[in-house]
Amino acid sequence: MTSTSISPTATAPQVNRPNVVAVGTIVWLGSEVMFFAGLFAIYFTLRSTSPQLWAAETAHHNVPYALVNTLVLVSSSFTCQFGVFAAERLQARATGWKPTQWGMVEWFFLTYALGAVFVAGQAMEYATLVSEGITLSSNAYGSAFYITTGFHGLHVTGGLIAFLLVIGRAFAVKHFGHKEATSAIVVSYYWHFVDVVWIGLFLVIYILK
Repeated sequence: MTSTSISPTATAPQVNRPNVVAVGTIVWLGSEVMFFAGLFAIYFTLRSTSPQLWAAETAHHNVPYALVNTLVLVSSSFTCQFGVFAAERLQARATGWKPTQWGMVEWFFLTYALGAVFVAGQAMEYATLVSEGITLSSNAYGSAFYITTGFHGLHVTGGLIAFLLVIGRAFAVKHFGHKEATSAIVVSYYWHFVDVVWIGLFLVIYILK
């Protein structure tokens, strides 16, 4: 009589489940889409109901300046993604001076710098518009402009804080592993989101006539 035996080395099949943090972030960003959709609706409503006010106030915008500031923010999405690539190969810090040898920390520091330049540029634009009489309470257009761009600026600032936390975590741990890499990837989701939202705002505020 023969008997069958189970090899001790056999393992049960593993089920690959999506990362809970990543899924939660995507769901949260979905709610943020609805929030910014409401802000876009304010602009489109104002444009349709007050075309003369829209034309008069948008004439004050410095489109080339805003375009340069937009390119700065868009470029930060590329540097952020390079940081993600480094995190995915579990390279926290640079192995040399060349950008091809940079780790997540160096790419995220550069992304942080570009984001900070964008926020500073937006603050300078605010100062210029205020000096020209366009304030939060000056008229409906001023309210719409500062509310939409202001909320976006707060989201960018939140992203900058997140970058510092991820960078600090990379220095704090002894071994940069998948948990730290996941944090970097999740922050990149958020950063790409705020960049895409700004592209939409830029087109609506500065380009749409």
